[in-house]
Amino acid sequence: MAGDTVGIRGYCPLCISRCGTVSVVEDGRLTAVQADRNHPTGAAICAKGRAAPELVYAPERVLTPLRRTRPKGEADPGWQPIAWDEALRHIGDGMRRIAERDGPEAVAFAVATPSGTAVADSFPWVHRLANAFGSPNMLFATENCNWHRDFGAALTFGTGIGMPDFARTGCLVLWGANPAVTWPAMAHAALGAVGRGAQLVVVDPRRTGLGTRAGHWLGLRPGTDGPLAMALAGVLLDENLFDREFLLRWTNAALLVRSDHHSLLAADGGHLVWDQRSGRAVPHSPHAEDIDWALEGEVTVDTPAGPLSCRPVFDLLRRACREWTPDRAAAVTGVAPEMIRETAQLLHGARPVSWYTWTGTGQHAEATQTSRALGILYALTGCWDSAGGNVLFAKPPVRDVSGRDLLSKDQSRKTLGLAKRPLGPPSRGWITSHDFIRAALKGEPYPVRGLVAFGGNPLVTKPHLDDHEDALASLDLYVQADMVLTPTARFADIVLPVASPWEREGVQAGFMIGSEADRLLQLRPQVLTPLGESRSDTRIVFDLATTLGLAPHFFGGDPEAGLAEMLAPTGVTASRLRESPGGIPMPVETQFQKYRRTGFATPTGLIELYSTRLHAAAQPPLPHFADPARDSRFPLALTSAKWPHFCHSQFRHLPSLRRRTPEPLVEISLLDARTRGIADGDWVEIVTERGTARARARLTETIRPGAVCAQYGWWPDSLNSILDGRTFDPISGSNVLKSAWCDIRPAGSGQERRAAFAG
Repeated sequence: MAGDTVGIRGYCPLCISRCGTVSVVEDGRLTAVQADRNHPTGAAICAKGRAAPELVYAPERVLTPLRRTRPKGEADPGWQPIAWDEALRHIGDGMRRIAERDGPEAVAFAVATPSGTAVADSFPWVHRLANAFGSPNMLFATENCNWHRDFGAALTFGTGIGMPDFARTGCLVLWGANPAVTWPAMAHAALGAVGRGAQLVVVDPRRTGLGTRAGHWLGLRPGTDGPLAMALAGVLLDENLFDREFLLRWTNAALLVRSDHHSLLAADGGHLVWDQRSGRAVPHSPHAEDIDWALEGEVTVDTPAGPLSCRPVFDLLRRACREWTPDRAAAVTGVAPEMIRETAQLLHGARPVSWYTWTGTGQHAEATQTSRALGILYALTGCWDSAGGNVLFAKPPVRDVSGRDLLSKDQSRKTLGLAKRPLGPPSRGWITSHDFIRAALKGEPYPVRGLVAFGGNPLVTKPHLDDHEDALASLDLYVQADMVLTPTARFADIVLPVASPWEREGVQAGFMIGSEADRLLQLRPQVLTPLGESRSDTRIVFDLATTLGLAPHFFGGDPEAGLAEMLAPTGVTASRLRESPGGIPMPVETQFQKYRRTGFATPTGLIELYSTRLHAAAQPPLPHFADPARDSRFPLALTSAKWPHFCHSQFRHLPSLRRRTPEPLVEISLLDARTRGIADGDWVEIVTERGTARARARLTETIRPGAVCAQYGWWPDSLNSILDGRTFDPISGSNVLKSAWCDIRPAGSGQERRAAFAG
C-alpha cells in the first residue's frame, strides 16, 4: 500500500557489537536504521549502522554475476554480466577440474572476519562448504583478529578469555581494546560500570574513547605490552598481592618442573607438588585439605631413576617476572615505574577485576607470548569465572553446522602451515596469506590453484607480501563474492553479487555483553527484497554445494532446513523466532566458577601459568621478551587503529561517512610534529623500510610522544603496503600491524590530493 511506513526490529550485523535496531522501511525502501532501546545492545548505534540505507542503495554495488573478459594484469578486467546458472556452472567445473588434477586441497576458500563484517550470517556455512568439498584450507585473518582472544588464550585457560561481568566488576582493564570505536554495546556497558564506581584501567598508546575516563591510563609504546604485563605481575608477586589459595588449587603454580628437560614432574599419570609437611612429592588435587605445598625453592625428588632436582612453576614464574622490574619495563614501555606499581596495587585492591583485549595486543611479532603474559597476570587476581570477573556466560545452545567432521583426518593434516604452527590457526583449518602465496606460486608443500572467497580485501587490509598479486593472478580459478568491487577483486575470474544484510535473514545466539544479553536468541528478519540479482552468502553457499553434488551435506540444498538444523538444540523453530522479532530469552543460567566442577580444558586440568603445550612444541612455556630492536633511521613507533566511520577497508564509498573522514589521517604528538616542521592538516609521508604512504597529519596530545597512529584500509594510500608481512608471530602467524618503526616527514610537493575509494 502506498505511503506505508513500518519499523522492523532486528540488529545491525556490520560488526561484533550486533546493536539492537529498528529498520524503518517506507514504501518498500529502507530509509533509516535506529537504535532499539528495548534491546540489550540497543543503547546506541554507530555512524556506520546509521548509514545502512546508503550501503543498500550505493551505486557501486555489484548486482549481477560478472565474468572477466580480459587478461589478469590489465587495469580493466572487462567485466561482463552473466547469468547465475552460467556463473555457478563455470565455478563448479573449475573447482572439479582442480580437485581431479591436484586434489580438493588445491582449492582454498576464504572468508572475511565475522567481527568486522556481516559475513557472520554465513560464516559456518562457508566452512561447511570447504569441509564438504574436502579442502582443509580456509584463508581467514583470525591470526590478526580474534585468535589470541578466543583460541590462543586456551594455552592458559583452556578456553577464550570470556567477557567482563560489567554489572559486578570492581576494576575493568581495557588492554589494547577501544570499544568506543569498535564495540558500542561494550562501551555502553563499560560506562555503566564506571558510573556505578568501578575503577577503569586503559592500556593503549592513545588516550581516546574510554581512555579519557580512565583513572589509570598506561600510554605504552606500541608492541611493549608483554614486558608491561610481566612487570605488573612481578609487582603482584613481590608484594604478595596475588590470590594464593586460587593459585595453589586452580593453577599449575605449585606443580614441579624437572631441571633436566623442563617438563612437569608426573607419576602414575598425575602431576606432583612438594608437600612441605611431609617433605616429599605428592599428587596435586585442587580439592585437597590443609594444603601446604611449596611455591618456591629447589627441591630434590626421589625418582626410580635417582634423585631429581625440581622447582615449582611459581618459582620459575617469579624469576621470569623479575627480569622485568618496573624500572626496566619503564625504559622499554615508556610507562613510569610508579604507575606500574600503582596499577598493580589497584588490581589487588579493587577486586573483582575483569579485563578485555583485542587486536591491540594481537597484531605483533610476539602476540602469543603477550597473550600468555596477560593471561598469567589475570590469573594472579583469582577472579576467573567469578562474579565481577571474566565470565563464560551461558548462551543458547545452537548447533555448530560448520561440518568439521565432514573433512577426513588425512585431509585435515594437509592444512597449509600446520607443520610450522601446530598450535596456531592451522590446527583449525585457518591458513595465512603467506602460506597461500607460497602454495600458489611455488607449489609448496603442494599447489593451490583455486580460491573461492566470501568477502575480504587482503591486498588492502593485510601487510605487504611480495608476490601477493602474482599469486592471485596465477590461479586457474578465483571467485569473489562481495557487494562491491574491491582492489583485490580485480584479480577474480568471477564476481558474485552478495545481498546486503537488510536483504537477508541472520541468526544471533547470544549478544555477549552480560548474562541477560547472552541468553537472547534472535532471528534478524529480511526487511527488503534483494536488489538486482544479489543473493545472500548462505544462498550462494547452498547453490554452489548443489552444483558440486554436495546437496546431501546441505540438507538437500535447502537453507531453511539448514536453519532448522542449527536451531534444533534450542527447541525453538525459525517460525517462532520470526514471530518474535525482538528475540527470545532462552532458559539458560550462568553459573560462576564452573571450574570447581569441571576443571580447565588444558593438559593439566588447571590454568597453565607454565604452558605444557608450548613446551611440547619447543616454545617457551613461560613468556619471554627481548628488548625491542631499534633503527635510528625510523625513530617513531607506528601503530594503527580503526576510526569510527570505517571498518577495515569498508564504507569509504558511502557519502555521509566519507564527508566525516575524507582522507587518510595519521596522529602525531605535538612534540614530534614540532621537531619535524609539521602543522596540523599538512600532507605528510609515513616512511618505513618498505616505502611511503601519504596521509593528513592530525596533531594531538592524546598519543604518547614517540608513537604515531595511522589508518589502514585506504587505497591507493595504503598503510599496509609499507608494513612488512615477512615478520610474524611464530606460533599464531600474527602480522606486525601495530608495532612497526617509521618516520614522518612533510610530503615533498605539499599539494593537496584525495585518496581513491578503497572499496
